[in-house]
Amino acid sequence: MLKKIMNSIEINNLTKKFGNFTSVDHISFNVKKGEVFGFLGANGAGKSTTIRMLCGIIAPTSGDALVGGYSVANEPDKVKLNIGYMSQKFSLYNDLTVEENINFFGGVYGLEGTEFKERKKWVIQTANLEGKENILTGSLPGGIKQRLALSTAVIHRPEIVFLDEPTSGVDPISRRGFWDLINTLSDEGTTVFVTTHYLEEAEYCNNIILINAGKLIAEGSAKDLKTNYLKQTILEIECSKTVEALDILGKESFVDEVSIFGNLIHLIVNDQYKEKSQIQNALESHSIALKRVDKIVPTLEDVFIHLLERPSQTLPKGKDFQITPPSGEKEGTL
Repeated sequence: MLKKIMNSIEINNLTKKFGNFTSVDHISFNVKKGEVFGFLGANGAGKSTTIRMLCGIIAPTSGDALVGGYSVANEPDKVKLNIGYMSQKFSLYNDLTVEENINFFGGVYGLEGTEFKERKKWVIQTANLEGKENILTGSLPGGIKQRLALSTAVIHRPEIVFLDEPTSGVDPISRRGFWDLINTLSDEGTTVFVTTHYLEEAEYCNNIILINAGKLIAEGSAKDLKTNYLKQTILEIECSKTVEALDILGKESFVDEVSIFGNLIHLIVNDQYKEKSQIQNALESHSIALKRVDKIVPTLEDVFIHLLERPSQTLPKGKDFQITPPSGEKEGTL
């Protein structure tokens, strides 16, 4: 008989209102033990409010969630003792030394004696700060400070760690190293719940949920999201006068959606699109030179923009809701 997979987090109709404004609207989903779970959305989508409820920092207006078996509505103090938390602004004191920060967090979580010495050594090694224990934390480079913040957040070996946009403002190389550390924690059995607005980072997650305006709009692995939620052809366009071209192509009948990616344009085209000359004619009539047109595999950013422009895709309220993918695909239960 197969052993039942236990969930580290179980969310049931979780809702948070601030006056008449609903920040998080009856969301429900589970997070499996030991997985890296991505909770993605634009700024203001409800990510940080959700994570603060799950950490017991703010109380839900209605609904509940079990985090490590404890209710966020009724047992927030027990939740706090059994999780790690790192915010987007780094959970460290800049005017303390590296060692003083480690001592502080070790004391907060009740570590002492041999156990604390072992964990302190682990934190210093993990953050690559051997011999630099007396440096002021505020003087550390962003990537090193980030690793120190995560290491102190899990100094007490929590089964669940929440990371709220932890890589905001950090260079790409440091972000990659940070995700290597996250994957190491996951391999050791820690459940990692991470919010981010860097959609390329979601490729590292085992499972992903997209949220918009407080509502869940899609769920699955990165591959699932790109396969199940965006079936249409996507073209990448390089041309002169990118911004002007964006407006022109958006008015063409063969284009369903258009978005800008740096100095490139992505088009989602429909059945009226037959050949490259349609794009070339539309642009050249406005004295815009077309450099290239390539069919591409959708990125998560393509999927996210696509879903944001399909309000009917919003998942209904309730615990056992159905995700109905576009284009008549088979329904699945979340």
